[in-house]
Amino acid sequence: QVQLVESGGGLVQAGGSLRLSCAASGSTFSWNAIGWFRQAPGQEREFVATISQGGRTTYYADSVKGRFTISRDNAKNTVYLQMDSLKPEDTAVYYCAAAEVATMNPGQYRNWGLGTQVTVAS
Repeated sequence: QVQLVESGGGLVQAGGSLRLSCAASGSTFSWNAIGWFRQAPGQEREFVATISQGGRTTYYADSVKGRFTISRDNAKNTVYLQMDSLKPEDTAVYYCAAAEVATMNPGQYRNWGLGTQVTVAS
């Protein structure tokens, strides 16, 4: 069983950057694909990005493609989400979660973290 903890959120001006981290405990981290999702107030949780166990396969939501980059360091049990050219509409709580395969379907994810707040000021 893997437990996930997000960090790195904060307040940033539009056009700025943040790097989120998803740190995992447990020896099975490298067995799991890891996905990032976000949820803004009053909206449903939406897919952001995902990365396969070995890091070779990644998928992105169209809304973040070209601005966000997902990566992982299995030696450090950590997945990163580099967010550049941030926009006010990126404001949300960002969550990471684990899955057996890299997929955009949130229903296939488990072991959700508690989230980290990202606020982008205009």
